Amino acid sequence: MTKDVVEYAKSAGIDLIFAHHPLMLRGVTTVAEDSSKGSIVSELIRSDIALYSAHTNADSVESGTSAVLAKALGLVGSTVLSPISQTKGIGQVGSLAKPVSLGELASMLNNILPPTATGVRVAGEFNTQVQKIALCAGAGDSYLELALDSGADVYITSDLRHHRAQEVLELAKARGVAFSLIDISHWAAEFVWLETARAELQSAVPDVSFEICDLRTDVFEFLMNKPKDN
Repeated sequence: MTKDVVEYAKSAGIDLIFAHHPLMLRGVTTVAEDSSKGSIVSELIRSDIALYSAHTNADSVESGTSAVLAKALGLVGSTVLSPISQTKGIGQVGSLAKPVSLGELASMLNNILPPTATGVRVAGEFNTQVQKIALCAGAGDSYLELALDSGADVYITSDLRHHRAQEVLELAKARGVAFSLIDISHWAAEFVWLETARAELQSAVPDVSFEICDLRTDVFEFLMNKPKDN
């Protein structure tokens, strides 16, 4: 949820912004207009635009962010990675119809996700064969051990931190199992869910018009990299 989205809503005559990521994800001590949160709150109030944020409740349902990403990858037999109830929870674990190389899986993600500066980052060998996939749309490094324990060949998520990623890869080696990681854009991972959300909202409230804001709100604008020597 950014100032650019508010400006888009104003220009499009939008009455309500239905966002995934909460503006107030953590507590704040001020909503003064010269603060990051306060400047957005103030503009929403002045523009008479309401804001509704769905976060964990949108992640954990059967048609939530991770479930949509799992479906886009064609995973079969998917179950919840971190259950909240019998059918709801965070993340997904499922299998591809046949094994593919880790490089091929990364290419599949590149085709599914909207383009971003950082693209798809992979920890693992390009030709490693993978079939069982664990994933969590959005920041999911708190579920790294769950993904490893699930027996997945690879875990797909966003915002992987160096030490957490390194720890779980070393844990996999200690256990003598092959395990890889794929880090994708947080924004891109959740963006693919928006069409499902739009369709469900439109069905539930047919008298209201819903449209997707396709602004790229990923924080990174460009990437410079020196190719690794072979």
